Amino acid sequence: MKNIVFDLGRVVFAQDPQKSTDEFKQFFSYVSQTPIPQFWIDYDLGLSSFDKVAEDLAAYRSVEVDYARDMIKLAISKQETIAPTGRLITELKKAGYRLYVLSNMSREFIDFLRQQEVYANFEGEVISCDEGVAKPMPEIYDLLLSRFSLNAADTLFIDDRKENVEAASQKGIQTFHFDRNDYEGSCTRLREMLL
Repeated sequence: MKNIVFDLGRVVFAQDPQKSTDEFKQFFSYVSQTPIPQFWIDYDLGLSSFDKVAEDLAAYRSVEVDYARDMIKLAISKQETIAPTGRLITELKKAGYRLYVLSNMSREFIDFLRQQEVYANFEGEVISCDEGVAKPMPEIYDLLLSRFSLNAADTLFIDDRKENVEAASQKGIQTFHFDRNDYEGSCTRLREMLL
């Protein structure tokens, strides 16, 4: 294995549940659903602006638009590096792996995440809002492989959503299904595989 590709949400970055109210968790509970509501997919695809997604979310949750807008801003500001993953990324980089990002992420969220210290470890990225395609669409995996001249057999893709992992496997990419409820355990298994 030469290349390690990380999803971002609930793999590298997340909100600490200890720092969030039940109201906040409930408001954004749809993010863990399968499928995710179309208005949020459109936001990740770059087809919907911040203002438009706030309107859609307000309608979805039957709240005022200003409230929805404030909640999205709060959700962005609450993103922090998952400590076990951050340590693993540092170790993988030191071991000589080439690290990349493949993530469904909206403009405001990715702009915030790119400023985080751990992000400097990545050599390249494919982000849905930049490309107009998202996982598990097959073409986003083709884009990843071609853009960085990656051999699928030498590439491990890590994601917390089963459908995204399965789509990567169809392209011959090696995969790891990251357990979003057990960060430490997932990182331990990856460490045993790769280090």
